[in-house]
Formats: sequence, C-alpha cells, structure tokens
Amino acid sequence: MSKSQKNTAEVLVECLEAHGVKYIFGVPGEETLDFLEAIRKSQRNSKITFITTRHEQTAVFMAATFGRITGKVGVALSTLGPGATNLMTGVAYAQLGGFPLLVITGQKPIRKSKQGKFQIVDIVSMMKPVTKFSASVVNGDDVPQMFSEAVSLAEAERPGVAHLELPEDIAGEVCNAKPIPIKKIIPETASAESITEAVKEIEKAKHPLVILGAGANRQPIQKELKTFFQKTGIPFVSTQMGKGGFDENSPLYIGGTGIAQGDFAHLAFKHADAIILIGHDVINTPPIILTPESLPKCKVIHINFFSSVAKDVYIPTHEIIGDIKISLSALTEKIKKSESWDFNYFYKVREASKKDVLKFGQSADFPLRPEKVVADIGKVLSKSDILALDNGMYKIYITRSFVTRERNGLLLDNALATMGAGLPSGIALKILYLKKKVLVVAGDGGIMMSIPDLETAVRLKVNLTVLILDDSGFGMIAWKQKKLNMASFGLSFNNPDFIMLAESFGAVGHKVDKAQDLAPLLKKALNSKGVHIIACPINYQEANKILGSIKNLEASY
Repeated sequence: MSKSQKNTAEVLVECLEAHGVKYIFGVPGEETLDFLEAIRKSQRNSKITFITTRHEQTAVFMAATFGRITGKVGVALSTLGPGATNLMTGVAYAQLGGFPLLVITGQKPIRKSKQGKFQIVDIVSMMKPVTKFSASVVNGDDVPQMFSEAVSLAEAERPGVAHLELPEDIAGEVCNAKPIPIKKIIPETASAESITEAVKEIEKAKHPLVILGAGANRQPIQKELKTFFQKTGIPFVSTQMGKGGFDENSPLYIGGTGIAQGDFAHLAFKHADAIILIGHDVINTPPIILTPESLPKCKVIHINFFSSVAKDVYIPTHEIIGDIKISLSALTEKIKKSESWDFNYFYKVREASKKDVLKFGQSADFPLRPEKVVADIGKVLSKSDILALDNGMYKIYITRSFVTRERNGLLLDNALATMGAGLPSGIALKILYLKKKVLVVAGDGGIMMSIPDLETAVRLKVNLTVLILDDSGFGMIAWKQKKLNMASFGLSFNNPDFIMLAESFGAVGHKVDKAQDLAPLLKKALNSKGVHIIACPINYQEANKILGSIKNLEASY
C-alpha cells in the first residue's frame, strides 16, 4: 500500500471524525493494531484522542457515559475473544439504560488465518441480543454505509448500542471509500386525538400528579416542563433515573422513588386519580405498580417516544406516543387549569418527607447512618455539580432524599443496575466537564470491580473525588435476605486499606473516623486537585428497619 492510499481502518476512523467523535476508550489487541495506528494519526492531527483503560469494562462504561450526556455515540474498542466478552456488561448497561454507544471489536483474519480457531468467539452473534445493530465488516468499501446505519440506529429513540467487528485482514486492506452523512431518524409526532383525550382526563381529575422518568433526563425538555408546570401547577415526583429532569428545589416537587413501595411518594400515588408519566420506561424499576387492578380509580397517562407496557407492572390507560418535546408542548397549549384540582394532600406528603429526611440527617452515630451521608453530600454539592453513583444500598437513600437541581445532575443506573460503573462514569464526566465538580459514590463491593482504573484517573490528571461506603458486604442483598427471614450468608468480605490503596495509585486517601468528619472531608477533596478517595464506614441496619414502612401520614413509622 502506497503512502497516498488508505486502508479500511483509516476509512473507519475518517467516519468517526466526520461524525464528531473526539474520544475512543479501550484496551487494544494484536488484531486491532491497524485501527490503533489510524487513531494515532488522528490524535496527531488533534481530532480523536485514544484513552487506554485497564479493563474493557471500564472503557465501555466511559463510552456509554459520553453517549448518555452528549446524545451522540460514545465509542469503545476491544480486541477479539476475551477483550470482546469483557465488553458485554457495559454493552448491556448502555442498551438497557438507553445510552447511545458504538463498540468496535477486532477479529482474526477471515480470508486466511494461520492460528486456526485460537481466541475465536462468534462476537457478532453474541452481541445481537443486547444491541440494536451487530455486524462484521467483510469488505472495506462497505464501511461508510455500515457505520452510518449503526450510528443512526444507536442514536435514535430509544437509544442503544451498535457493534462493528473489524477483522484484522480487512482492516489492513486498501480502501477508497469515503464517509457519508449519518441518516437522522425523526421520531413521529403524537396524534392530536391522543393529546385531546389526555387533556380531558387530566382536566376532569381532582388530584393529577406527574412522574418524571428517564426520558425526561435523556431529552432536553426542561423548558417545556417549566412551561407545563407554570401553567398547571401540577406537582411531580421523580423516578430514580428521572431525577434532575426538572429542578427538585421547586415547590411542586413531592419526592423521589428510591423503592417500589412503602415510601412517602407512594402515598401520593395512591391519592392521585390521574398520573401523567413523562419519559417512563418499563426497563427501569417501576416507581409503583400501575395497573387497573392496583389503582382501579386512577387514570395512567403514558407520554414517551414509544409504547410501554409490562404485564402486572405497568398498564397505561392512555398513551401519547411521539416526540416528547412536541407532545408536552401540545399538551400544555391545550390544557386548562381546573378549579377542581386539589393538591393539598400532596403538599402534606412533601412536608412529611422533608421532616423524615431531617430526622437522621444530623445523626452522630458511627459508623454513619445512610441518611447522614446523603445530608452531608447535599450540603457540599452545588447546583451545577454532578453526583455519579455506582450500585448499592446507598442508591435507595440518595434517590429518595437527595435534591437534584439540573438535568443529569445525578447519574445512576436503574436499568441493568450493575456494580462497577461509578468510577468509570466519574472519570468520563471529568473529561467532559473540566470545571465541574464530580463526586462518585460507590460501595466497597462496586469500587473493587473497577479499582484498577483508579490508575487511569490518576494518569489523566482529573480532579475527582470518590466516596467509598464501607460496610464489608453486599448491603442491598443482605437487606433483602433479611426481609425474607433468611440467615445471613455469603455476603460478607474483608476490604483492603483504602487509604494505602489510594496512595499506591498516586491518589490521595482520606478516612472518616467520626460522623462529623464527612462533610469537611468532602468539601476539602472537592476543592483540591487530583484524585481523592474518602473511605467512610457505614451502617445500614437501623435505617433499613424502617425503610419501606410508610403506611400513612399520621403514623409514618
């Protein structure tokens, strides 16, 4: 191949450049060296930067976070076989979460190979059940078309994952193809009839209530929501992945849904006679069982890009299917504030929830109660800061009481709900937002699943704070085990010295020795340069005794 000629790998990189991709995360392998060389040339020209991670799972979590925030595909790279299989958890994380992602994997030569079946797994077939598109490049000239189709599908509602396999010999072949535009899939507009019918149901209700789901975060509909809430004054509740869809400092905010029953928000749900769910998705844990059998007197209005029904869990009585932004604007234009609406009970729920949050927010118990941890996080984070969660028991307490002020101000996973994503998400956020403060909260179980990439954070010189909540066990499963009256078994372990571990990576370690230490340490770390690890002992036992036991306002506990 002459210097003036291009190979297939270079054409694929040109497609990525043309689409505005700035970063690729991954762990290279022998079969991806042509592609890696093409990225090197791109990076030399200040176009695409390659970030090496210590595990493919971290790479795909980081890429998925880029897709989640930007709305355009994040890109992760792995080699064949074990590299590609290591991507799978992150691929499922993005597919279920609705985060646009493109994963590129290597493969042995397909025309002629001298290694037999060494390391060969049918990655294309493996990826198909958890992607929107999965294919192998068998001809370099097909790359622009395949890339366009893959990215178009990954970015369209509902967003998800596309996979391209690039065999070693195809990557190095001469290719004269050029990038082509990405086809943008325009969502349908909801029918006027569905809008009109929904308006009728809401206007004739006495206690309408809004629930904001993941789609309210994924789409920039804050302006439309503000207009709707200003015109109607209807209160709202946020699901776990809907937190931040609208400013929860609003007087209309009633509370969050950390669990599926027995919390303050569920009192509001049971009182409502019309619930409007904006951007809810049954892939996420349901905020409450919403079926004609569970709430026979309540109309359930589903507003999203797609229909969503789950037997025995979520059966809307009415659907508005189409572009959420357009649907919400049309709904707002037609609806009239009703004199018969009564929100007094919802406001009582809101006040009871606030009192509950304060009840243990100043607790001096040590190890710390989860309510104290959430309260201290709320004290030190400002409106524009970002809180990124791994998965664990603390997620319940944070989602029910942490006040999120901005879209994507709280990042969590309530779809696949995998452990290990918190640290990679935090690193990705700091690449995206150099000036914003980012706090990662992870349990001792989740952090150990991604701890090698603490080195990645230090190498990239990001300013990142990671709060590790240490209870020497898998706390959420222990809680459920106890609820089922089972003996405690199989869920405890020993932890390393997190301070020494942090320092061995070149990070700064801090330890919480008493309840009063946490807020000052958080503030100090967030305002300092470098990667900071704060190890904080936590005890869920007393808090868990009353979690999910809210039956009414008169006797909350």
